[in-house]
Amino acid sequence: MPNTLENTMEKFLAQHPIVTEIPVAWGEMDALQHVNNVVYFRYFETARIDFFNRLFPLDSLYKSGIGPVISENQARYKRPVTFPDTLLVSVSISDIHSDRFTMHYQVFSKQQQAVTTLGTSVAVMFNFKTGTKAELSPELLAILRQHQQD
Repeated sequence: MPNTLENTMEKFLAQHPIVTEIPVAWGEMDALQHVNNVVYFRYFETARIDFFNRLFPLDSLYKSGIGPVISENQARYKRPVTFPDTLLVSVSISDIHSDRFTMHYQVFSKQQQAVTTLGTSVAVMFNFKTGTKAELSPELLAILRQHQQD
């Protein structure tokens, strides 16, 4: 009989092609002995940077003086996470416009074999030289569309 816990994680990985593995650190827990809510935004940031480094390295964007900045973050906490654990954070894309897009995160706990947290970030392209919004490049737009969720 197959291990249902492994099957749960395998299903998550099969449904989410871009996943970042993040170990939970002892110091990320708060007085209530679960990961503090603010830490999830660091997890989202880690997954976001990993997403770009795998598909469209941000350093090439920033060298041009243009790159994404986060204009909005949101998290929905479904289950508490405690140490020790390892999290799998998936990233997908939606709401692509000429100058912005939304990134979606799902945090999966290996220990609990369940999604514990959902999140979103709105990223706006920004020209750091002029201090104004910028357009998505055709190359970045193509990559984002490849990872757009239905």
